Amino acid sequence: MTTESLKDTFRRELPDWLRQDPDLRAYILDLTRQEYANRKDTQDQFYELLTELRRDRDDQNRKWDNNQAAMSKEFKQLYDALKAQAAKQERGIGALGSRWGLQSEKAFRDALAGILEQSFGIEVINVNEYDDEGVVFGRPDQVELDVIIKNGLLIICELKSFIDKAGMYSFERKARFYEQRHERQASRLIVISPMIDARARPVAERLGIETYGDSIDVEAL
Repeated sequence: MTTESLKDTFRRELPDWLRQDPDLRAYILDLTRQEYANRKDTQDQFYELLTELRRDRDDQNRKWDNNQAAMSKEFKQLYDALKAQAAKQERGIGALGSRWGLQSEKAFRDALAGILEQSFGIEVINVNEYDDEGVVFGRPDQVELDVIIKNGLLIICELKSFIDKAGMYSFERKARFYEQRHERQASRLIVISPMIDARARPVAERLGIETYGDSIDVEAL
């Protein structure tokens, strides 16, 4: 019998030999053990990989939490700075309009965006897009909002001199419209306003909107 025919016979018969002869099976396994990892080694490597993945996930979560906390602190500092300036003129931050001689909502928004950019080194991008399906207002119309991109995070903002319940609902619809159109989810929704209708606060909480500004009782005015 030639070497090649012997090899062919071995390949053909080996599976049956291994099933029928435990001693031969143990001998072959021991002979080839160095060519593959045993079960314990494989399990150890698997658990090491899981541990490393958990560690990376925990690190990312910590970085996310730290970043979120830093952003909240920055917006709180912004609001406090605006309120301090307004207090020099009249009661409440609502005096900002008279302080800067602002006559329109757009002028107020532009001034507030300018402070954000100059004081905190971020860019406030004014987005104006056409909602041809009427998702936001129930009919086709222009949709305007502000977005901030910082450290790869998308933040959608509403900068207004006054906002009520209807304004909160409208802002949330505008934000979802933007997310759907651009296929990107915002990390935070934020409203910055010197005057927030007290009844709008619970709405903002339900919708997951952060608010920075003084509450006012519109009905008492």
